[in-house]
Amino acid sequence: MSRFGPLESHVLVVGGLLAAAGLAWWLTVARMAGMDAAPGTHLGTVGWFTVTWAAMMAAMMLPSLAPVARSATAVWRHIPGRTVLFVGGYLLTWTLAGVAAYAVVAIARHATGLAWGSGGRWLSAGVLILAAVYELSPIKRAFLGRCRCPPAAPSSCGRHPPVVEGMRAGLCCLGCSWALMAALFALGVMSLTWMALVAVLVTFEKLAPWPRAGVALAAAVLMAIAFGVAAFPRNVPGLVVPAGHGSMASMSMSNARR
Repeated sequence: MSRFGPLESHVLVVGGLLAAAGLAWWLTVARMAGMDAAPGTHLGTVGWFTVTWAAMMAAMMLPSLAPVARSATAVWRHIPGRTVLFVGGYLLTWTLAGVAAYAVVAIARHATGLAWGSGGRWLSAGVLILAAVYELSPIKRAFLGRCRCPPAAPSSCGRHPPVVEGMRAGLCCLGCSWALMAALFALGVMSLTWMALVAVLVTFEKLAPWPRAGVALAAAVLMAIAFGVAAFPRNVPGLVVPAGHGSMASMSMSNARR
């Protein structure tokens, strides 16, 4: 098996993550072509959503994974295959979280039949406010600290398979960023605009030299959007307001069957 020095490993890890993220963005754009980007849009079949969500997570989250991936790679003596398995485990955690979110949305839609004009708008604003509050919480700071500054040699590395270590890193990242993903659902989970915004906020929080500024910016952005959704949703840039007062939104049947 090939082994690389620290500099070569750093370049390979960062370059590989960026290349994978770029490919995932391309795949996501292709899969979302022609889809409804409004809040509450139909999520399609569970299979179609799962693949799309996995691509979304790769596009949004892999660039900010670099610190953790570099740390794990150093422990494994820079063996590329193990790093690939680590990233796979990381994405598996996020994919399972997406399937759970799919189930919650499906159950809520079936149980309430919530419409944008009869509470859906306020639900979206409430989720955004909750996400903003979580950004400033001690729990968020703890998870963010672990994502930004992973141990140089995690004690568990070597005792668990790389996939398991990747899933553990994914759980830490999930604890850090679940509220931002909830905000994405509130604004339109199939919207490339909101997907890009959340990706920028996640990356800034994890990679910028000022972590407090990152969470403060995310909280301020979420609160501003929440106010806009509650007060004048049609004037919020990028927000697709569902038409009428029926179901919050729906995809075309052709997209729903993909």
